[in-house]
Amino acid sequence: MTQTVDFYTTGCPKCKVLETKLTAKGLPYNIISDEELVLKRGEELGVSSAPFLVVNGKLLDFNNAIKWINEGK
Repeated sequence: MTQTVDFYTTGCPKCKVLETKLTAKGLPYNIISDEELVLKRGEELGVSSAPFLVVNGKLLDFNNAIKWINEGK
């Protein structure tokens, strides 16, 4: 099954960490870096800070995203 991974980023240091980990694992992802879109989606999902991932419609905040990547999903 193909996963859809949307990476919402503002380019902050935590964003760079998450992007590096995604790339290192070879996980394909879509980057959403337009601040208005990041803020809007964050508000819709109840997230107050970037970065965050939306994987197949499921929200992963920074800590859960790192855990998900490290588990090799």
